[in-house]
Amino acid sequence: MTITPAIRARIDATLADLESRENIHILWAVESGSRAWGFPSPDSDYDVRFVYVRPLEWYLSLNPGRDVVELPIADELDVAGWDLHKALGLLVKANPALLEWLSSPIVYRATPEAESLRALARRSPYRRSAAHHYLALLRGNYDRYIADRPMVRLKKYMYCLRPALALLWLRSRDDMVPMDQPSLLAGLSLPADLDGAIGALVAKKSASGEMGEGPRVAVIDAFLEQELRLAQEGAIQTPSASPEFHEAAEVLFRALVLGISRAR
Repeated sequence: MTITPAIRARIDATLADLESRENIHILWAVESGSRAWGFPSPDSDYDVRFVYVRPLEWYLSLNPGRDVVELPIADELDVAGWDLHKALGLLVKANPALLEWLSSPIVYRATPEAESLRALARRSPYRRSAAHHYLALLRGNYDRYIADRPMVRLKKYMYCLRPALALLWLRSRDDMVPMDQPSLLAGLSLPADLDGAIGALVAKKSASGEMGEGPRVAVIDAFLEQELRLAQEGAIQTPSASPEFHEAAEVLFRALVLGISRAR
């Protein structure tokens, strides 16, 4: 998961340019794709995701602009971010994508203000939404790219494996699901044959391009199908966000917007 100094410098420059052109303050910027998940291909893009805040006046406008900033994919950089208002609205709903951004192992920009956002995320009632999210990822990728095919794209195999491991984590542990696959594997007790097959698949995928293919592996298929079945049989039931959590998100939104606007 190493990012070279040259790539970091390019990403830093891109983020700084966006701050200047868009008049935004980036609170948190991370890697969100296969590099952060722990199984990049040699030609994988850099999927940079961030949360930002604008000046107070922008939020008071009768005609606010878009709550997303994104750039066209260019030279391996895929860069996009969400406004703090949008991010907190999604956090109240325990949006799994945002929770992954806030726990990425590869961080490009971290501010003191972002720590309060991450602390609130750790209080999120995430288990039900995470279960639905990872089941949908596993089901969609398995049905579309794996089932009934003797040869499969290794990238899609990995896109099934990570949510399957996340579903197992949700069934066997109480703490938040790690974003990256190495942490998932380190925190789970898998049969030796499955663990070995996953290691071999990761090595093969890391050595191939984005379009690399390989034969299916019986022990991995059995694991994917088991997690699909178990997830579909027993949905995780947890309460939605409490009024207190909503209020905490409101308080944090006002504090960050006002504090950063005054500092500027």
